[in-house]
Amino acid sequence: MPKNWSGTGLQSLRRGGSLRPRHPFQSLRPELWTQPLTPWQLQCIQELSSRRLQRMPVQYILGEWDFQGLSLKMAPPVFIPRPETEELVEWVLEEVAQSPCAMGTQDGPLILEVGCGSGAISLSLLSQLPQSRVIAVDKGEAAICLTEENAQRLRLLDRIRIVPLDVTLEGSWAHLLPWGPVDLVVSNPPYVFHQDMEQLAPEISSYEDPLALDGGEEGMDIIIHILALARWLLKDSGSIFLEVDPRHPELVGNWLQSQPDLSLDLVAMRRDFCGRPRFLHIQRSGPQRGCPADAWPGPQPARVPG
Repeated sequence: MPKNWSGTGLQSLRRGGSLRPRHPFQSLRPELWTQPLTPWQLQCIQELSSRRLQRMPVQYILGEWDFQGLSLKMAPPVFIPRPETEELVEWVLEEVAQSPCAMGTQDGPLILEVGCGSGAISLSLLSQLPQSRVIAVDKGEAAICLTEENAQRLRLLDRIRIVPLDVTLEGSWAHLLPWGPVDLVVSNPPYVFHQDMEQLAPEISSYEDPLALDGGEEGMDIIIHILALARWLLKDSGSIFLEVDPRHPELVGNWLQSQPDLSLDLVAMRRDFCGRPRFLHIQRSGPQRGCPADAWPGPQPARVPG
């Protein structure tokens, strides 16, 4: 192992060591730590450690990472799912389990994810809610392709509709109307305050798509568009689950109070494993408008332009 390989980097590689047998890092399994490395493994480790020394994220170096027990392909510049986001998924699963009648028909909830990235949230929910269906949207072509590839690898393509869509464009919600109103909206949107972007670590600023991070002046730009979608796409008593900056619960609460026509209420906030206010549950209290009766067409239509 190179002398200048950090302890943190080694631990990260060990966490990602449950890779396919052909991967050189199978040697990081504890029972194999004392066995000599092959020349091929030494060369691979040297090449990959060189990338890490250039501050490339371990997830991109290895090309895949675990999220909620799923092995997902990772590729730059698509946003890398964080451990905190696993807590968001767990909260959604808890709410669905506690309120099955409010979360769709007996066939399971219809879920919209805004900003699907690698597909981590959507595919985790699909894998743990066998009757659920998901509409996953993102404006980045790389993210759309990666979500589709991960869905195919996990054999979940039959229950997900992957749509290239920019929710900031006026009337973008109309592209989603044919699929009917949704029970849940889930998102880990871009929420970094613009002035904080320059403080991000090189692993983030040099490799990940800034559009998946920068939420505008107060980190609220995409959040507001997601909340506005509820008017057209969210069922009565439907829920929105968001991952946000710790400064956002108050900002989101104040914004919702200033928009009574949306009939949305901030009903709960949860802290992440570091104790920071991180997740919001927002619920609709009025009737949705614009959507037809619940529908799920068979063949997926051609990709909708953003």
